[in-house]
Parts: sequence; C-alpha cells; structure tokens
Amino acid sequence: MVRKIIRFTALILPVAALSGAVGAKDNVQIRVSGHFFAEPATVQMVVAVEPNAENRTLRVEADGDNMFCATEVPLQGDKEQRLHTIQFKNLAAGEYRLRAQVLSTSSVRSQAEQAIMVTGDGTTTGGG
Repeated sequence: MVRKIIRFTALILPVAALSGAVGAKDNVQIRVSGHFFAEPATVQMVVAVEPNAENRTLRVEADGDNMFCATEVPLQGDKEQRLHTIQFKNLAAGEYRLRAQVLSTSSVRSQAEQAIMVTGDGTTTGGG
C-alpha cells in the first residue's frame, strides 16, 4: 500500500506542478531535459510564460563559473504565445544557473531558475 501511495505521488506531483494555475509572481517556468551535459554543450529549454498585458520582454541567461550568455525575446503582452524555445550552444564545462525573467516596461515581473552542470576539461569557449 505504501508503495502505491509513493508511486502515485511521484507521478502526480510533477504533473500538478507543471499544469497548475500560474500566479502573477510565478508566471514563468524553465523546462530542460536533463541536468548534466557534455562539453561543448548545447542546452535547449522551453520557457513557459503565462500571457499578461504587462509582459514586454523575456530575458533568458546561462550564468556559469567562467561563462555568461543571454538572449532576449520581445513579448506582446497577453497576445503572446505561452511557450518559447531557447537554445544556448557551446557551453564550456562548469556549473550554470539558467535564469528566465519576465520584464514589464519598468520591472522584473517574475523569475525562474534552474541549475545544470556541463562536464568536460574546460577547454571549449563559445556562447549562445
């Protein structure tokens, strides 16, 4: 019986977390397949942004030990699509913090972060 409860909980909680209603402070999510990548890494993620009239820019960053890269996507408020595919190429070895921020015209409306690790000898340079 305990195994059934654990199995049920393990299956339901991730689905509920991704499909639940998203509030104003929590209107961005990062989805990455995997947490470990080999150098030179290509990291593709899907960033989910809840459409809102105040959304103007989606800024996505890969902030690492020895490397930083970022990209910005203009948003059209509540008329914007929900899912955005972002890719960073040639990430060198190290720990990275993936960060997605939704900005209005005057402030950061919400932010999500996720850690990843790129393994290798650290000789690759580049960025996305």
